[in-house]
Amino acid sequence: MKIIAYSYSEPLLEPAPAPEIWGQEVDRIYQDLGGRQQLQQLLKDCQTEPVKYLLIQRFEELGDTVQQVCAHLEKLENLGIELIVTDEKQTENRANLLKLLAEVQRSQHSRSIRKGHARNRIKSLPPPGKAPYGYRRGKDKYTIDKTASPAVKDFFDHFLIYGSLRGSVRHLAKKYNKKISVSTGRRWLTNPAYRGDLEYQKGQVISNTHVPIISREEAAQIDRLLRRNRRLSPRSASAPRSLAGLAICAECRSPMTVAKVTSYRKDREYLYLRPINCLSQPKCSGISYEEVLQLTIAGICRDLPDAVAQLQVPEMNAIKAGIAGAICSKQEIIEQLPALIESGIFDKETAELRAYKVRTEIAEMQSRLAQLPPVNLRETAQTVSLPQFWLDLSESERRFYFREFIDRIEIIRENTNWKLQIIFIF
Repeated sequence: MKIIAYSYSEPLLEPAPAPEIWGQEVDRIYQDLGGRQQLQQLLKDCQTEPVKYLLIQRFEELGDTVQQVCAHLEKLENLGIELIVTDEKQTENRANLLKLLAEVQRSQHSRSIRKGHARNRIKSLPPPGKAPYGYRRGKDKYTIDKTASPAVKDFFDHFLIYGSLRGSVRHLAKKYNKKISVSTGRRWLTNPAYRGDLEYQKGQVISNTHVPIISREEAAQIDRLLRRNRRLSPRSASAPRSLAGLAICAECRSPMTVAKVTSYRKDREYLYLRPINCLSQPKCSGISYEEVLQLTIAGICRDLPDAVAQLQVPEMNAIKAGIAGAICSKQEIIEQLPALIESGIFDKETAELRAYKVRTEIAEMQSRLAQLPPVNLRETAQTVSLPQFWLDLSESERRFYFREFIDRIEIIRENTNWKLQIIFIF
């Protein structure tokens, strides 16, 4: 007596199971993808060849509705085939037919909903749910909300200038009376929708599906700022002073904070760097912020060119050209799909599925391209190594360049004197 197995898979939702899951004793495997032609062939073959056992993973594989499942179960029973369900939960429920049918019906309903969502993904339609703030749901894509999008754009511009998430959140609340949490602001900064892309389940991204609020270059700069700020504490990342989060005391290994002191009845203020958690006795004293700042600039001008010269920096232009060429090749595949449909090589559904996969691959390549440094490191190092470069920069602009190159600044005390040691990030 033969042992056979049957599996049904929906290509939009799941891959086909491997033949090895049934074991070595199976005589034949019937497998359907999106339709149930092989199930009908199975029933036809069983009328001429006796079969003892039929292995399936779930009852729902026998039909799209409860009625179809019951009809196929009845046919198998009339043929004298014993059904074995490998899913243990399904097998335990066989004693309670009503409960089993209810579970099958719920599973089929859930599968139908997920299948509809999968079709929408293939067609690059927006996912279910409310559109992100700054957009409205159109017929087949997101459209710009002209009343809300200026606030979103201003939020991104503020972050690009100052690199401070908390500061951008406060700016949004003060200027537009739009109050959001810091976590919401972080989601805005990383949301593909504001970049003209759609993100679906499992992180799959389709690019260029609607009008973006920020450009690709701005998005790449935001990603670099976020990666850079992860090395700092949240308060230091949003602090206005350029040395915040960079200086540490080499004596007690404590991070140093910027402290402000004002004179009695005078408008002038003095800034100091003081250890936050100093365990030394006596405690390490504060150091003039302005002196540390000037020595830091002098140290960058003196040491940065040599540090960059020792690096084995890959040729960024060649890497970018290679990725750009791969993206163009993928675009050509998408452009060839209509001709393949007309010639009958692909049907429309298969072509849409192929286009979806290629567009996700393009989005991944664009993400890799955006993560590459936008400028030549050696040229930038030569520019920032000139003392004149730092003369007219604001604190926020100095903070941007400090964090671009410096990992930490160690303040080394020598009796009553002290000196700096700048540790670069490369």
